Amino acid sequence: MKSLEELKAIRDKMQGQVGLRAESEASLRVVVGMATCGIASGARPVLTALADAVAEKQIKDCSVTQTGCIGLCQYEPIVEVIQPGKDKVTYIKMTPEKALEVVEKHLIGGQVITEYTIGNQLK
Repeated sequence: MKSLEELKAIRDKMQGQVGLRAESEASLRVVVGMATCGIASGARPVLTALADAVAEKQIKDCSVTQTGCIGLCQYEPIVEVIQPGKDKVTYIKMTPEKALEVVEKHLIGGQVITEYTIGNQLK
């Protein structure tokens, strides 16, 4: 790699392979907390599982992104599902296996998996 243009070309190629829409265009957003506590708790494999599953299932109008600290370190890894006109759903203590379940049941099927949510843990 010898230039910024070359780096941009590699980035564009990889984004095209993943097949996810830009966050501003997507009506469904999946956000994974990737601060130090999230990464230490296993957020990276969760993010990878979500991104791969969304691309594989060709879920339209969906972006999988990362963010910094969500502020609930004891519940990491955290995944938030944000849809216009609906309450944000915060999934906690996620694993790659749970993430795949969220893709199937929530993103595709429209069913919130309440036993994985923060609201369920606070009862």
